[in-house]
Amino acid sequence: MKRWLAILAAALACGSLTGLQAADVALIKINGPIGPATASYIARAIDVAGARNNAALVIQLDTPGGLLDSTKEIVQKFYASPVPIVVYVAPSGANAGSAGCFITLAANVAAMAPNTSIGAAHPVSMSPGGGKTDDVMKQKLENFGSSYIEAIAEKRGRNVEWAKSSVRESASITAEKALELKVIDVIAKDKSDLLRQINEREINGKVLKTAGARIIEIPMATREKVFHLLWRPELMLILMLVAIYGIIGELSSPGAVLPGVIGGIALILLLYMAAILPINVAGLAMVGLAVVLFIVDIYAPTHGVLTFGGVVTFFLGALMLFDRADPGFRLSLAYIIPATLLTAAFFIFVVGAGLRAQLLPVRAGRETMLGKTAPALTRIDATGGKVFVEGEYWNAASDIPIEPGQRVEIAGIDGLTLKVKPGQMR
Repeated sequence: MKRWLAILAAALACGSLTGLQAADVALIKINGPIGPATASYIARAIDVAGARNNAALVIQLDTPGGLLDSTKEIVQKFYASPVPIVVYVAPSGANAGSAGCFITLAANVAAMAPNTSIGAAHPVSMSPGGGKTDDVMKQKLENFGSSYIEAIAEKRGRNVEWAKSSVRESASITAEKALELKVIDVIAKDKSDLLRQINEREINGKVLKTAGARIIEIPMATREKVFHLLWRPELMLILMLVAIYGIIGELSSPGAVLPGVIGGIALILLLYMAAILPINVAGLAMVGLAVVLFIVDIYAPTHGVLTFGGVVTFFLGALMLFDRADPGFRLSLAYIIPATLLTAAFFIFVVGAGLRAQLLPVRAGRETMLGKTAPALTRIDATGGKVFVEGEYWNAASDIPIEPGQRVEIAGIDGLTLKVKPGQMR
């Protein structure tokens, strides 16, 4: 009898553990612009949560916006998800702006922490490619964004009119107002409060059992971390500087190798990121013009006028490099000003010194002997002779015969023979 009781207890324990595992909630944290790395991370997290049979996947979100293509991938993955998706805009002070608004509305459960905000989903620069868009393209983007967010709101049963106003009027509201307007479902002070409030909620015929559930975070993979880091405008500015310094440094000091290799790698990464980030071509052209002005000023006696112009041009180019109308791509002055000063110093002191050194006259070698005088050791004529120059004996030849002891002037060098002529008497 005791043996059967033990077996029954073990079976109940296994059942309890299985139930606990089924109630586990997966968690990921998105902090920063929405891009390809973010879309890849969310898609993988959904697959992992589905494979683990988690009760739900909570996405803690704080973003100023991002790319439309990546946003569409995320929304489509939400729709096909085998586990309920809960987007939680947190912590307090966080924002679901632009692309983040689309993502929040597309979740099965939209939640926000107190003192957070959502909205401003006007598609300013949500697609890669760079440059300014004309009025027709802007209108097309606005129409698409409005219809797209309307479809999302209708599918999830949220406030359609406000959703459209977030695109057309860049409307933005607080968490409390969002709950009142039925834009979101829950305001939760923390994740435990969130799981308690969504407990017993039915989603796609499945009742959530989240009260007291374990929260298991799914971390970013190394590859996702790297690409998420590379995608930031600040790092792209750094890569651009490294590419400029490396390549120009190699050209000004040929044979150094290392600067050229590092600059080449940075340039390849820069070109890759330029295909993703919305770069302003005019800003990139101004940065290139600034580099040209710096280099020209090294050769031309302009007394620093071109260098000053290069500093101003570089600053304006860096300021225009990304679309500053979209918060997701704003490059802070805390990066632009130091980058401008560092670049000016690099060209003035490092590149300038290297190029000026290349322009200096030769101070050593055979060429330095031209024009010097020395006494003839033997008779020198067209058939040959000897001179002693700079501590060495040289063969010498002269079209005009020169007697021993007479001074000769070195007029040229032919292999190991000096071409000489009679020198002036001292």
